[in-house]
Amino acid sequence: MLLIYLILVFGTTVLTRKPGRRRFQLELFWSWKEILKPEGRTGSVTRGGLLLENLLNIALLFPAGILLATVWGRRLRWYQGLIFGLAVSMVIEFFQLVLCRGLFEFDDIIHNGLGCMIGTLMGNLAVKKTSGLSR
Repeated sequence: MLLIYLILVFGTTVLTRKPGRRRFQLELFWSWKEILKPEGRTGSVTRGGLLLENLLNIALLFPAGILLATVWGRRLRWYQGLIFGLAVSMVIEFFQLVLCRGLFEFDDIIHNGLGCMIGTLMGNLAVKKTSGLSR
C-alpha cells in the first residue's frame, strides 16, 4: 500500500506536469518569508496561495508516514519518518528539476519531510492500538 501511494505521489507531482523550463528556488524558507511580508508577494501567487501550498506539501506525505509505521508493524522514531519523507521528497524534487516539470525548492522538501514525520507519529498511535488489541 505504501509503494502504491508513493507511485501515485510521484506521478501527480512529476509525470502529470507539462515540461517547461528548468526552475529552482534555493533560498531556505523563502515561501514563509513571502507569506510574512507585510506587503505580500509581487509574483503570480498570493500569500494565501503560498500558505496553502505549504500546508498541502505537509499533507502530501502525511499518509506515507502513517503507512510507514503500519508497514513496519512497530513504532518508529520521529526522525525515521522525517528522514524517509526528506528522502522521498528529494527524489521528487530532483526529477522535477531534471525533467523541467515544476519548481525545485528546499521548502517543499522540508514541508514534505515534516508531513511524513507527523504521519509517522500518528501511525505509531495506530500501531500501538492494534498491538494492544492483539494481546
